[in-house]
Parts: sequence; C-alpha cells; structure tokens
Amino acid sequence: MAVATQSLEELCINAIRFLAVDAVEKANSGHPGLPMGAAPMAFVLWDRFMRFNPKNPAWLNRDRFLLSAGHGSMLQYALLYLTGYEDLTLEDLKQFRQWESKTPGHPENFMNPGVEITTGPLGQGIANGVGIAMAEAHLAATFNKPDFPVIDHYTYVIMGDGDHMEGVSGEACSLAGHLGLGKLIALYDDNHISIDGSTDLAFTEDVGKRFEAYGWHVLVVENGDTDLDAIHRAIETAKSVTDQPSLIKVRTTIGYGSNKAGTQGIHSDALGEAEVKATRENLGWQHEPFVIPEDALNHWRQAIERGAKIEAEWNQRFAAYKEQYPEAAQTLDRMHEANLPEGWDAVLPTYTPEDKGDATRNHSGKILNALADVLPELIGGSADLAPSNKTLLKSSGDFQKGQYENRNIRFGVREHGMGAICNGLALDGSGLIPYGATFMCFTDYMRAAIRLSALSEAGVIYIMTHDSVALGEDGPTHQPVEHIASLRAIPDLLVIRPADGNETSGAYKVAIENRTRPSILALSRQSLPNLAGTSIEGVTKGGYILSDSDGTPDLILIGTGSETQLCVKAAEQLRSEGKKVRVVSLPCWELFEEQDEQYQESVLPKAVTKRVAVEAGVSFGWCRYTGSEGATVSIDQFGSSAPGNICLEKFGFTVDNVVAKAKQLFS
Repeated sequence: MAVATQSLEELCINAIRFLAVDAVEKANSGHPGLPMGAAPMAFVLWDRFMRFNPKNPAWLNRDRFLLSAGHGSMLQYALLYLTGYEDLTLEDLKQFRQWESKTPGHPENFMNPGVEITTGPLGQGIANGVGIAMAEAHLAATFNKPDFPVIDHYTYVIMGDGDHMEGVSGEACSLAGHLGLGKLIALYDDNHISIDGSTDLAFTEDVGKRFEAYGWHVLVVENGDTDLDAIHRAIETAKSVTDQPSLIKVRTTIGYGSNKAGTQGIHSDALGEAEVKATRENLGWQHEPFVIPEDALNHWRQAIERGAKIEAEWNQRFAAYKEQYPEAAQTLDRMHEANLPEGWDAVLPTYTPEDKGDATRNHSGKILNALADVLPELIGGSADLAPSNKTLLKSSGDFQKGQYENRNIRFGVREHGMGAICNGLALDGSGLIPYGATFMCFTDYMRAAIRLSALSEAGVIYIMTHDSVALGEDGPTHQPVEHIASLRAIPDLLVIRPADGNETSGAYKVAIENRTRPSILALSRQSLPNLAGTSIEGVTKGGYILSDSDGTPDLILIGTGSETQLCVKAAEQLRSEGKKVRVVSLPCWELFEEQDEQYQESVLPKAVTKRVAVEAGVSFGWCRYTGSEGATVSIDQFGSSAPGNICLEKFGFTVDNVVAKAKQLFS
C-alpha cells in the first residue's frame, strides 16, 4: 500500500489519520480505527460543505456537526485543530485522555467550543441530532421571513454500527422520518467491525431498508476509503432532498492504512510502535508525530477565512432583518443569549389554603400554559401521555411535518428517544427550553438521557407525573418506588417534588432559570390541598420551615410532595398533646444542600435529633436528614394494584402512622 506521491487532499486526509494515530499512541489508549477509516468523509464534509466559523464557534446559523460514534473522538479533535479552533491546540492533542486535558476520551460539549454535544453512550448522538434538527426546523418556521432565511443550517452526524444497534437511535430516527427533517444528514461509517469482531456476529439486518421504512432517504457510497467524488455527490444529493432526513451509508475500512485494517484489532487499541511505523510507510507519511505538512495545514486553515466571510454575509442579512422585523430579531437575540424576558415569572400562580386543592400535575398544566404565553422558547411534549401529563400547550398546534412553527411535540411511546431529543433541543445553542413528560416510573426507560442532560449541562425540564403508589390501580409496574432516590443520585440534576400549587410554581421557577442544569418535576396524580406557609421562594432554597412551635422544637417532621400534608396534620395532633413540632418542606435536596451552613442549620438544627421523614418512596438516602436517631415513613417494597387511597393507607401513609412513628422516638 506504499504511496509515492500524495495529492493535497490526501495529505489533508492523512493529517486527520496521523493526529489520531499519534495521540492514541502517546496515550496508549483510545480508538484509532474510526478516525483512520472515516477521515475521507470527514474531510469532504468539513472542507466542502460545512458552514462554520472557527473564530466564533457559537455563531447562531452555523452547521452543526455531531460525532455520534464518540469513541472516535480524535476525529473531532483533529478536525477542530486543523480548521483553526483556537481553544484546541496541538499541545491539547498531545494530552489526549490525560487528567484535566481538553481532549477527553469522548467528546464533551462543555469542554471544547465546536463540540456541540457530549457523545459517549452509543445512539445518543444521532438522537441528539434529531433534536437539533427539530430546533432548526422550528426556529426557521418561526423566525424566517420572505427573503430573510436567517435560520438555515444543517445538522450533520457521523455514526457507526454501534449507534444503529442501540434502541434509542431507532426511536429517534423513526420520529425524524415521520417529521421529514430534511436538514438532518447522517453519514454512516459502515465498516462492519465492533469490539467483539465482525458485526456479522450479531448485526446482519439491512440498515438501509430499515431507514427507508422510517421514511429516510438512503444513499450508498461503495468506496468511502478513496472515492471522494462519490462522497461529495452523496452529500450534495442528500442536501437536495428537503422533505426527508438522509442516511448516507459510506462503506469504509476501519483503521485504513494499517496492517490491522478491517479487523477488530484496530478498533480500540493503540497500534504499537512497530505498527505505527508500518502505517506511516503504507500511507507515505514521512513526518514525525504531531507534525502536519505546511501545505495541508494551510489548506485546512482556509476554513478561518471562509467561515468569517460566511458569517459576515449572514450578519449583513440579519442586520437588514432587524430593521424590518425588530421584534422578532430582538426575541431571537434574547433566546440565543439565553436571557429570559423581564418579569416572566409574574405569570406563576400563587395559592392560599382557601383555594381548592388540585393534583400537582394539574397545577403543572396550568403553569405550562401560562409560561407558553411569555416564553416563546418553551417547546416540548409527552411520550404519548399528554392528557395524563397535562402537557399540551393550548395556544399552539402540533409540531408536525410542514407545521414546524408549533410547539406541541408528539414524541410517541419513545421515552428514551424523547429524553435524547430534548437534550438536542437544549444544546442546539439557540436558547430553546425543552420539556419532556411521562410517568415517573418510566424514567427507567430514559435514565441514560437524563444522566447525559446533567453531564452535558442541558437544561431540560422533565415533567414526571404519577409520582408514587398513589397512582393506584395500574399497580407496581407503574408505581415508582425507588425512582426518586435513584434520580437524586445523579450529580447536577435537580429533583423537585412539590407539595401543592405554590411549590409547583416554585418548581417551574427553578427549572426555567436553570439553563445549564436539568430538572425533574415529580408530580402527583391525586388532588392535594394548598398548604399554609408554602411558597415559591421556599422551593428556590430547596427546603424551608413550613410551620413551627415556639422555642426549640422537640421534633422535626420532614415531608416532600404529597406527603407534606401528612406532616402538617400530624404536627397539629402532636402539638395538641404538648409536643413542640416543626414541619419542614424539603422539595429539592440538591438546592437545599447548596444553601449556606447557617441557613441549613436554621431549618434543620443539629441539636434536634428526633426527626421523621415522610415520603412515598424508598427510605434510601433519608438518613442524611433523619440521622441515627430519626425514622422514616417510607416504602421499601414494590407497590400494589388497588385504588390510590387504599395503597397509601395500606403502606402506612396516614396521619396516624406518622404520629405513631414520631411517638416511638420519645419512648
């Protein structure tokens, strides 16, 4: 495979390959095979098609590039360095996979400008891409005017065999086909190799036919190793198809140029000194590690001038747009800068105990609709449970093919896909505020996406209704028990369980304002009274005193969500018997832990060791607030199929049982 002379394009492609080879070799860790095989398609895409400005990675109308096969991260790092993204230097590439480097093993969106999304678990990236393409379609339909296509960008994804095997990609791509997202183009690195070996071991379906069935336009490039013109034509054709997303199957050889090419041995292992030398000889690359020929680097760096010109042309167009449509331009600018309109929270309702009680899912529905009138960036829907989740925006129609201006997304029964799509909507960079809804129990189906929301700093709002055994007759398959505790274990995720209408408003205030942290809103199916003392402000602190006795309390009752009312009533009974009782509402542990020590002590003084926590979920974790001398009213088993009020009674969620638990602490 010796190469005597190389064209400029071959030099540019091999620059990608050997930056990957050298970085993986230096780290003695990584996945060199994908960058080596996918380098030609990446070159054609970034050199001939992608519209971006390396000097302004956050330019609103840039094309988005997602490396769904995130294990091949050196492909993306090489592209960013070669095209002139200043935040990523050659020294950063030399620190691949090292402590506190800018080049971690999988791309992280919060570390490098130009990396749009965090990709690690396979399938997530392409599903995020569906969300980003939906964001583009929505913004274009909402803000574009005749002769002013201010939103007009593509979402390009490179994905691999593993992405296709993961179910989340199927959920998201099925919806993308239904929606006809013509500006979503996925290039499939079709190399037939996974870590175990040939994909024939477990994956023999016809991916192209499956995607055609989804409603995608499918193209095939038979020789993705050297036929750059075929890759070019395929992308050009894909761009011409405006009413379908496109999948381009690019047949490649993993680890192209190595003697291990086409085998599992090149997938996820460093080549080794001898093989690196052989690969350099095979591809005619007579350069020291991390050295890029001047001709190749100069060609790649033309992206800087090209990008500046493209953005300047757009800026000129947007300036004219501002003159003719100042209100729309101001809104688009505000959203892009992630600013909320002044006074937006004035629409959040407040309640008194005299107001009729209601389920917090119903409060949520009213709040969502009030917010939709003042926050045009609010968009989302439910996984086929909108009537139960109360998530329909009455002021908008359904987001459908040809009706992208609407804000009600019908996700279908695709919980995992919904979560990943919402991450894409949030990380598009345009300022949209996405929400996704289902029953709390089904967070199990979307946990990977929720975790990535937190890791990726994606401010998704997860509306989770039917939050306890009180949902009733559907039984234990639908009754969440361990879910709240398990979600609290995810770093940087706000889990909020409001007790009534005021706290539901508070939950939305927190969720809307946290644009880089996702929120879980755990909402009741059953009606709850509006309690004296609850407040929006209290929720923003995570926990607060709901009611108290004079002097130092003998006992603290701590409640969340629907069980807070039990604490209030139990406290009244215990006070009538001479006990000094404080009731604390603790809707969000994470926010409470962020308060200063003085505030935490004022709510939960260490000297008061007799405490009872009441929550219709597992007791796991509550010891941090009850201590060794406290107790819980909890449920450490699966639920049961019965009317909700019967389930609560049988599992001990009654005032009498809370009182009895408290009295045991004094015996």
